Amino acid sequence: MTTPFDSLPVTRRLMLGGAGSVALAGLGIISFRPVTALAAANDKYPDDAFKQKDGNEAIKLLYGRTAEPSDKIKLDAPEIAENGAVVPVSVSTALADVTTITFVVPENPNPLAAYYKIPPGTMPNVANRLKMAKTSNVIVIVEAGGKLYSTAREVKVTIGGCGG
Repeated sequence: MTTPFDSLPVTRRLMLGGAGSVALAGLGIISFRPVTALAAANDKYPDDAFKQKDGNEAIKLLYGRTAEPSDKIKLDAPEIAENGAVVPVSVSTALADVTTITFVVPENPNPLAAYYKIPPGTMPNVANRLKMAKTSNVIVIVEAGGKLYSTAREVKVTIGGCGG
């Protein structure tokens, strides 16, 4: 029995096109799962917290309480950032049951820089590039086991990234 595909030569272009189609389909499936999961859990985007002009108010809207300092949070950030538009930061923690990680830059026009929900069973490691208007502390808040923990590091900015 012959099929319509018997007469088609298998070329590199055909193979790469097929592999690309499979990859794109896979990305489509992966990118829609978190959106569906969030909708199913009825979680809301913390829009009001991101609009705050005061970092403490943003934290209050997100969590309703303050954080205690912890040495179990490792914040990697440069001491001096030559360009405030792209300040690389990363966080990892040894705390158990981490549910959220938040970055706050108090001197920014909008201090809440990033807010991550960490799914159960996920390694609590986050990396980002923050935009910083000027020299400021970068504060990280980790919610773990129902409690809030924090650490901070000052980053000196030589060229502001938020219009400064």
